[in-house]
Amino acid sequence: MTLDMISTTLPATEAHPAGGRLVLRPVRKSDAGLFAMYAGDRRVAEGTRGIPHPLPPGAAEAFVNRSTAEAPSEDVWVMDGSASGLSEVLGVISLKRMDRDQSEIAYWVAPAFWNAGFASEAVRALIEANPQGSRTIFAEVFQDNPQSARVLTNCGFEYIGDAEAFSVARNARVPTWTYLRRL
Repeated sequence: MTLDMISTTLPATEAHPAGGRLVLRPVRKSDAGLFAMYAGDRRVAEGTRGIPHPLPPGAAEAFVNRSTAEAPSEDVWVMDGSASGLSEVLGVISLKRMDRDQSEIAYWVAPAFWNAGFASEAVRALIEANPQGSRTIFAEVFQDNPQSARVLTNCGFEYIGDAEAFSVARNARVPTWTYLRRL
C-alpha cells in the first residue's frame, strides 16, 4: 500500500473507532511551519530521541525533505485533523523498516492536543493498514512518559523490557520501556 493510499483509506477503516477525527497523510512542504512550532516545544523534543531543543533554523524543512525523499529511511505521516475542524497538523507518526519484516513505530503529538486520543487513533490506523507488511512492530518510550506507554498498551502492544536511549534534546541517555506488537 502506498502512502497516498493510506492517507485516503485509513479514515474509513475500523481502526478509527473514535469516528475518524484525523487522516494520516503524507508530509507536505507546507507542514514545515507547524512542525517547527510544535517540535520546537521542549516538551515534544524531550519526548523523542531525535528532535533537538532548541530546534535549529531549517530543521523542520530538513525533516520535510527527508520525509518526502525518493527513498526515505522511514515512512512518515502527518496526523491531520483539518477535515474535523482541527489543526492541519496534530502530530507525526512514522514507521522505520527493520530486518525480518519488522518495523519500529514512533510518534509525537503537539501539546495542545495531548490527552485527546489522537496518538491512539493514529497508532491503531497504522497497525490496521500495516503499510510495510510487518509481522512485528516495536516501540520504545521514555520511562518518564507513561501517557505514551499507555497509548501502546491500549493498542495491543506488549511490554518486553527496559533499556535506554539517547535523547538529543536532553543530551543524555534516558531509561526506556520497549514494546512489541505481533501482527
